Amino acid sequence: MSAKSINSIGKLNLPMIKQLLIKDWQLFEKQLAAFVSAGIFALCLIGNAKPVTFYLGSLLLIIILVASACFSISSSLVNERKEQTLSFVMSLPITPLDYYLSKLMGSAITFAVPLLVMMLGSALVIYVTPLPNGLLLLAVLLFAQITLAFCLSLSVAMAVESEGWNIFVMIASMTMINPFIMWIGQIPAIAVPMKSEHLVWSWQALSILSVQLGLSVIILLWTGWYHCRKRAFY
Repeated sequence: MSAKSINSIGKLNLPMIKQLLIKDWQLFEKQLAAFVSAGIFALCLIGNAKPVTFYLGSLLLIIILVASACFSISSSLVNERKEQTLSFVMSLPITPLDYYLSKLMGSAITFAVPLLVMMLGSALVIYVTPLPNGLLLLAVLLFAQITLAFCLSLSVAMAVESEGWNIFVMIASMTMINPFIMWIGQIPAIAVPMKSEHLVWSWQALSILSVQLGLSVIILLWTGWYHCRKRAFY
């Protein structure tokens, strides 16, 4: 990291970042409550442990997670540009890095709340219902893939001002979730343990999870480095 980037980090306007975070949270808290409520309903369907309700609940859960990720990014970044809110933000005593950090943390929080609720809810449902405990392996890999797609979409939305490209990346990254599920379902070391009563972490599953988490962190760090070098908001 360059000396310029280190100096920028040392001059963060933390009070203003906090105010921007509070603003985003207050704008999205009702929608977050709706996402969480819908997620709990989906988990109830999954917990019924019947083929039809399990399929419907799983599909609804994925849709809710994808919707919450897209909503967090589009409402926090894309819509602000369309509504010229950025012009007002530019008049505040903050730097591009301050703005980046506030949007990064704000979007991450609004996405992490429903994600964590559904992750913990999924683990609880799997362990207290007749569903095989090995399904938790699929759940963890699925949540990690959605997180990776969210980080990629957020990074592009932060770095690229084109609304068309932002929408394309969001749709493309989220669409890859279904092929990902089909792909890991073809790996015996992952597919077989998912049907058992024991959670088994094979090296294949750990490798996939490591790549997902590693790429998520690298993408966000690259975006932060990019914004450290910027002297203006555009």
